[in-house]
Amino acid sequence: MKITGYNIRKYTWEMDRALGDANSPSGSGTWSAGSILSIETDEGITGVALGGNDYVASVFPLLEGQDPRGNIGLWKKMMDQVFKGGNEGAANAAISSIDIALWDLKAKIADQPLWKLLGASEPRVKAYASGIDLNLTDDEIYTFYSRMADQGIDGGKLKVGLDMDADLRRIGIMNECLQRVTPRPMLTIDSNEYWSPKQAIRHISEIEKHFDITWVEEPARRWDYDGLRMVSQNVSAAVATGENINDLGDFYALIANEAVDIVEFGSNCTGITGGRQVANMAYAFELPVCLMNCPGEFMAPLAAALPNHLALEVVDPFREPCFTTDNYIDDGWIHLGNEPGLGLIVDEEKLAAIEVDVPVPPPGVSWPFPRREGAGLYQVPPTPDEVVWK
Repeated sequence: MKITGYNIRKYTWEMDRALGDANSPSGSGTWSAGSILSIETDEGITGVALGGNDYVASVFPLLEGQDPRGNIGLWKKMMDQVFKGGNEGAANAAISSIDIALWDLKAKIADQPLWKLLGASEPRVKAYASGIDLNLTDDEIYTFYSRMADQGIDGGKLKVGLDMDADLRRIGIMNECLQRVTPRPMLTIDSNEYWSPKQAIRHISEIEKHFDITWVEEPARRWDYDGLRMVSQNVSAAVATGENINDLGDFYALIANEAVDIVEFGSNCTGITGGRQVANMAYAFELPVCLMNCPGEFMAPLAAALPNHLALEVVDPFREPCFTTDNYIDDGWIHLGNEPGLGLIVDEEKLAAIEVDVPVPPPGVSWPFPRREGAGLYQVPPTPDEVVWK
């Protein structure tokens, strides 16, 4: 079997609602863009992944004519090619999506669901709820976490960082909702690198007077191992970070300097091959890992196969406009099906209706989030026009 070609289809769509955090309290807007990458073979079996960009053309010559079952070796070839320029930006996104598509392809060749091919003994993954919700009203916070509790989810992550009174009130709302599932839900907070380490310690310490917080996410800059270690040593909650860094080398300093207590990564971490390496390194140091949110929870097969995986982030503002995935949530778990590969099924009719040559954000839409004024220096509370916390 040989790899013969690839195809990238790009699309835009409207989400059900905007997503907001400390850097974008009014939310990102509902416009979003995506793409689907297909890796084709001479035997008619195709591997599919979400993502893919024009940089794929730069690395595809390494794949063409190769046996896709040697996907880890192909991953190494791609990583070696970007060695000098670095595994960053478009290069990282391309390699990540190619690697995931190759794993999907390998599982389809074996006629197995990917979770089984990767070695999972059970087809399920613990879930936690994440509203990406700084732009939501209190009533909307209540509705979101209530809906997640109705699915048996007993953990939640709230966006915080700009208003202590609002943060405390809204953590209380999340806690109340999740207590329908368990008396002591897993409460986590995320300030998205808005604070300096000292600001983080001050704010988290105040929050911990009122709530038992399981982890604090990105309380300082993603690469600041001194600052993150300082936060970890001065609050009770675990420090979770890593979602915005790209591969094993980026995690080395955090783990070696005891700056991270819960290692986070997503599909951007050089795909499934790169993610497994990060999880293995964390496992050697007895650290848990958490996979980040992804449309349709398509990375859940990897999470199921990691012995140190804690929970996968679940968001639901309609981010699956033209595909489905072979899983469902019940009793707080993502249950995986037996469809070969990732279980990602493209709806060709829906995709054709939203497909574009070049995704272009509408005027006034900043996509993705920029960093907010005052970050790391002083808090800039949201204006009434940005968000209404009622």
